[in-house]
Amino acid sequence: MPSPILLAPVEAYALWAADYPPHAHNPVMLAEERAMLSLLAHDLRGHDVLDAGCGSGRYLLHAHRRHASRLTGVDLSPDMLARAREALHADGSGARAELLLGSVDALPVADGRADVVLCGLVVGHVPDLRRCLAELGRATKPGGTVLCSDVHPIGHALGWVRDFKAGGRRYAVQHTSHLYGHWHDACAAAGLRIDAVLEPMLDPADIPAGARFDRAALQNPVALVFKLRREH
Repeated sequence: MPSPILLAPVEAYALWAADYPPHAHNPVMLAEERAMLSLLAHDLRGHDVLDAGCGSGRYLLHAHRRHASRLTGVDLSPDMLARAREALHADGSGARAELLLGSVDALPVADGRADVVLCGLVVGHVPDLRRCLAELGRATKPGGTVLCSDVHPIGHALGWVRDFKAGGRRYAVQHTSHLYGHWHDACAAAGLRIDAVLEPMLDPADIPAGARFDRAALQNPVALVFKLRREH
């Protein structure tokens, strides 16, 4: 199989957005989402929630279902923001969010804006992890929570890519692998305390019958999920 065409995130998601649903749609995302939601408070009443890199809106919808009082989504892709807007409207539950164009390393929000900041499978699109976590921390209230996930660095080492098809061609999104040491250094620099780290594995039940995939994915964690707290 020929290698996919590698694209920068904003170019990739402009192509991918039309077919990108507002829910976990592959085994890796399902494993990542279970871990993220296990660390997210079940009752978000009274909480201002910011989804940094909200994409098509899946975590905005989860936060709404947990009764978040205020929702804000930020994404670098206008096409993905349009998908999130459609998803919130189609949900039929009255979900409302302020949707803003911007990058996770330059969020268009005030300091200390959110009680909870979510950032699912996005930080690998940003080469500078320190800058990204500093910005997520800046947007969080003192004592607030940041939940971050990324593709596990083991996957990067094994050659896994975030790929998709559009117009009959195969593409992949540029990704930077951030190792454990990078996370610890970036958290310390940003004043973020690491409260929990999860390394979810694939659930074989999520793999469609006859699917072609790297069998190593069943022996290794597929995502790295952090629960962080802004200390000051």
